[in-house]
Formats: sequence, C-alpha cells, structure tokens
Amino acid sequence: MEIILKQDVKGLGYKDDVVKVKAGYGRNFLIPQGVALLATDSNKKIQAENTKQRSFKEDKFRKEATANAEKLAGVTIKVGAKAGESGKIFGSVSNIQIAEALKNAGFDVERKNIELNEEHIKALGTYTAKVRLFKEISASVNFEVVSE
Repeated sequence: MEIILKQDVKGLGYKDDVVKVKAGYGRNFLIPQGVALLATDSNKKIQAENTKQRSFKEDKFRKEATANAEKLAGVTIKVGAKAGESGKIFGSVSNIQIAEALKNAGFDVERKNIELNEEHIKALGTYTAKVRLFKEISASVNFEVVSE
C-alpha cells in the first residue's frame, strides 16, 4: 500500500514522502491518526504541486541549517545540575536541559530534535549529543555538565 506522509514519522519518512507500508499499518493506524493520505493519482498530483512550490523554501532552510551546523560544531555549552561531592548528579540531564542551554547560546532547537548518545547522564563531565537541524542535516554538539 502506498501512502503520502502528512508529517515526519520516525523510522518511516519525512513529510510529503510517498512510502510503501503494509496495508494494516496504513489503513488502521497512519490514515486514521491523520499522519498519512492514501496515494491516489489525484493526491499524488496535489502533492507534486505542493512539493514544487515548497522546494524554494526548503533550499533556504537547508542553507540556514548548514550554516547553523557549522556554528554548532565549534560550540561547547554548559548545562548546570545539582550534584553531590562525588560528582554524581541528583536526577539526570535530559534533552530538555540541553535545549534550554542551546536557546541561551542563541540556537533555537526543539527538544525532540536532540538525541543523546547515552541514555542517562547522571555524572558531571563532557558529553556529546546529536542535533537534527533539517531532514538530513545534523550536528554533534559537545556539552559539559557542571555543578551549580
């Protein structure tokens, strides 16, 4: 079954992609949730026209994302956390704190676009995170967890 995605779906594709999925997944989940449309001839023509009009805007976003990726590569941000004397953090550092620190540094990144290399960060130190800026453009950001 071919469908047209109306929004990004992790592991499946990006908005306006035409993808093949199993019939049950498309009919029972994606289409009722409003995430996808059935890829009929008329829907494909509408999607092609929308894609053509949107290509100019995407080029602009791609250039901005590439420039931001170059800027982010050289930046090390500091994330403050309450820690004990042994250097162990009370709680853990998540992508929410990293998004706030990036916003304070002048980069507006949504928290859902930040992937941590480690599942739980519970100690002071230097770590890296992957920040997705555009479809295939991402940057690695170094961040240091420091005691407040």
